[in-house]
Amino acid sequence: MQRERKVNAALAKYLPLVDFLAEVLGNDTEVVLHDVEDVDHSVVAIRNGHVSGRGLGSPATNVVLKIMQEGRGSKVDYLANYRGMSAEGKALRSSTFFLHDAKRKLIGILCINIDTGKLEQFRDYLDGFVRLNCEITDGGIVERLSNSVEEVAFDSIETIIRESGVSPRRMSQSEKIMIVRKLSEGGVFLLKGAISRVAAKLQVSEPTVYRYLNSVKKGI
Repeated sequence: MQRERKVNAALAKYLPLVDFLAEVLGNDTEVVLHDVEDVDHSVVAIRNGHVSGRGLGSPATNVVLKIMQEGRGSKVDYLANYRGMSAEGKALRSSTFFLHDAKRKLIGILCINIDTGKLEQFRDYLDGFVRLNCEITDGGIVERLSNSVEEVAFDSIETIIRESGVSPRRMSQSEKIMIVRKLSEGGVFLLKGAISRVAAKLQVSEPTVYRYLNSVKKGI
């Protein structure tokens, strides 16, 4: 297991669990321990990182950021069997367990990401004979597992702009504020340097993005 980084005492007790789960679940399953105190470099322990292409110091995912932004991490114990996606576009089955302190404060996250490629190939083989249909229940969640802060921020920004159907060059101020609102709700601004990246994509200045954020926070 990669765990060269110093892990705080509250999370250290979960390190053996990372090893245990990886040994039990096998090489096609990535087990990751996140420290939520540093979302830009949240991965403090990882086994089978080849599944997603990540390593120590990788950032929190878009799903983790959104959960932290909404405060859901202190209200639920886990999310199970939703869709994940590696940086290379590989489909994964992902589950997340939230780690809390005695006061129910979120201190870390334990994630399991399973490469189901081999199982899907076997399923497709069986489908030819028995028409077996086996799908993951995910509630519409798609988690993107990236190896850098830039990838997390860029992917979120690109996705939301694409969904708007309008290029930044043609957007009105209200449309750009709407983009900033969605990015804020997704926790993108928890990442360092997100302001400058958003400003570049929306073709506005950094002070303008700060102004848009203030408008969002005031509910304007």
